[in-house]
Amino acid sequence: MAFGFLKREPSVRASGFSRSREHSLVPIMRLASFLLILFLLAACNGGTQKRVLPPHPIKKGVSGSFKNVSQVKKTLYAQHREWKGTRYKKGGLNKKGIDCSGFVLLTFRSKFGIKLPRSAHLQAQRGQFVPQNQLMAGDVVFFKTGMTQKHTGIYLENRRFLHASSSKGVTISNMDNRYWSKRYWKAKRIRP
Repeated sequence: MAFGFLKREPSVRASGFSRSREHSLVPIMRLASFLLILFLLAACNGGTQKRVLPPHPIKKGVSGSFKNVSQVKKTLYAQHREWKGTRYKKGGLNKKGIDCSGFVLLTFRSKFGIKLPRSAHLQAQRGQFVPQNQLMAGDVVFFKTGMTQKHTGIYLENRRFLHASSSKGVTISNMDNRYWSKRYWKAKRIRP
């Protein structure tokens, strides 16, 4: 036929999409899937968003109490009683809901007068490394709960730590529990 350029392209499918249009959607779908996965994995990292902290007074002169281990334990158990059962809420910073790094941040600020970064990732960069067999009350423990997710809590005693759990809210858990023992990452001693 003399007008061969008028023939219908064989790449056109019954749906009306050409292969080139169909293939152009693949990178967009991959990007959307990747962004969704990143969002879901960022659970306890506190995000990079600036949040206004609630007005909790910073106690002056309590940093010396880290030398008195029994006082640190009393302070942390009192913090547990005050916050026990507060539900987990990503990005939360009050008793309506709080996440793990927010709970550590507020506890250190209000009970020990120490300012910490908002995210578990940044908190893990502070302080001195502590071997697991040398943990003391007040040390911050970190867990890897996903490819990019970190979880944080405050060591109490006898392999137990205080934290904001995504399933139980503010609670005390045992580091020897199968879930936590498999995910333990490191501990830091954070002092003024």
